[in-house]
Amino acid sequence: MLRPASPFFRLLVDEDGLTDALLDFVTDPRASRNDRPVIQDLHDLAPGMVPVLEAMLIDGVEDRQDVADYVHASLFGPSSRPDYDQPT
Repeated sequence: MLRPASPFFRLLVDEDGLTDALLDFVTDPRASRNDRPVIQDLHDLAPGMVPVLEAMLIDGVEDRQDVADYVHASLFGPSSRPDYDQPT
């Protein structure tokens, strides 16, 4: 989860905007994807996210919901989603 070390700061993140930007990253086959400002910011703010995104790219992730789930878990921690808790 992204949390400042002290209680004096709060991070404001546009979850949908970040999801869209990271989906663009994981679906871009060009090496120039690493030059995107969002990736540069992540290297500073949450460097552990970048290797996971690179793995998603290698795995061929194209579903926005997969990226959205990862972004949400990174921001707020893992949580169960009601639709996943129901037996199939």
